[in-house]
Amino acid sequence: MTSDPTTHFGFSEIPLSEKMGRVRGIFDSVVDQYDLMNDLMSLGIHRLWKRYAMRRLRIRPGYQILDVAGGTGDLTRLMHPRLQGQGRIIVCDLNDNMLKLGRSRLTDGGIVSGVEWIQGNAEELPFPTNTFHIASIGFGIRNVTQIEVAIQEMVRVLKPGGQFLCLEFSKLSISLLQPLYDAYSFNVLPELGHWVAKDRDSYQYLVESIRRFPDQQTFATLLQNNGLSGVRYHNLSGGIAAVHHGWKV
Repeated sequence: MTSDPTTHFGFSEIPLSEKMGRVRGIFDSVVDQYDLMNDLMSLGIHRLWKRYAMRRLRIRPGYQILDVAGGTGDLTRLMHPRLQGQGRIIVCDLNDNMLKLGRSRLTDGGIVSGVEWIQGNAEELPFPTNTFHIASIGFGIRNVTQIEVAIQEMVRVLKPGGQFLCLEFSKLSISLLQPLYDAYSFNVLPELGHWVAKDRDSYQYLVESIRRFPDQQTFATLLQNNGLSGVRYHNLSGGIAAVHHGWKV
């Protein structure tokens, strides 16, 4: 008799089959205060990280773009003007409430045409092989159940020569700052979640999930081993976050 496979959920180990539902529950819980919490947690710097990440992409009018786990619409809002009214961005997110938030925000900002919103699983993307010129994911890859499967799926739906971009929290590159960063992460952030979003546990998980994510070079190697070439990464704010960029072979 074999035991059920497990995976990490923050610092805990849970059955593999449970993680997707738990992650969906977390984002259902925090969606109403998601933007405010992002600004408070990063002191607004996440907006600069996203702008920097989007500048790494070579976007041309007519491109077909997939934004995975992009329910908030943050990356899509930055990419959309560069299409100049030609092409399409598909936003794919597991969580319907996040998609509703993003659609509402972009509509209020006058972005309606050229964007489609689809609920879907990053590990089973509902798109044909060789479809997109760009596949991006911002602060979402660490929350999928099987990271390597999600990478394989994003590479699958890219056209040959298409671009992959991932923006994610990573490992601090300045060791002297690690104690301060840990104190802020484990003490301040969950308390912010408690007082602002009325949900300490979800933000405790988010902090722990960052610590479980591979370091920059390990993740770059994982991307190279799954069909991407020319993979480079760029540290942001001393490695608090990192951008990984590569091309489908």
